[in-house]
Amino acid sequence: MSNFSRRSLAAVAVLGALALVGCSKGGAKANTDDMTMGDPKAKIEMVEYASASCSHCAAFNNNVFPAFKAKYIDTGKVHYTLKEFITAPPELAAAGFLTARCAGKDKYFSVLDAVFKAQTEMFQTGDIRGPLLRIAQSSGMTEAQFNACITDEAALKALNDRVEKASKEQKISGTPTFFINGKEVASGEVTLEQLDAAVAAASAGK
Repeated sequence: MSNFSRRSLAAVAVLGALALVGCSKGGAKANTDDMTMGDPKAKIEMVEYASASCSHCAAFNNNVFPAFKAKYIDTGKVHYTLKEFITAPPELAAAGFLTARCAGKDKYFSVLDAVFKAQTEMFQTGDIRGPLLRIAQSSGMTEAQFNACITDEAALKALNDRVEKASKEQKISGTPTFFINGKEVASGEVTLEQLDAAVAAASAGK
């Protein structure tokens, strides 16, 4: 992690503390700076609070989300929003999200998917920068652009602001946490069957 500046890492540590702050509950809704998928006019709105360094989030992304996306998002039934959150190790969470943002809005989810799929490698080797650089380069970034991306203090502050805003909207105790039409429906290890039931209940107005 030598290419992360000490100041950036210090700021990332602050993000980790902010992520644990729970404030008063409000509606779980998409903001203009959140990343989304699907038809914004869909009757069902699903919001996921997730961290790029969360193993449960990676398990959901790798094993459940592809089927959910095909069944509900790609068919226009569900509008999906991802709200960025920071969990330990915070440097991986922050750098993962920053890299996905730097790749561009059209590549954000594919880059984040690659981060989740490389998570085990990063945990086992202790090397965060190497896999992230490889992912960044595969999305079209040069090494210089990647280095600038993950040490961009303005972008880190923007991420900080998004995490703080998310913390104020909902009292999140862990990731992933899912809301459908403003109602918390699941958290932790989540199955497609759980989400099927939640979507069905929301469709029925329950």
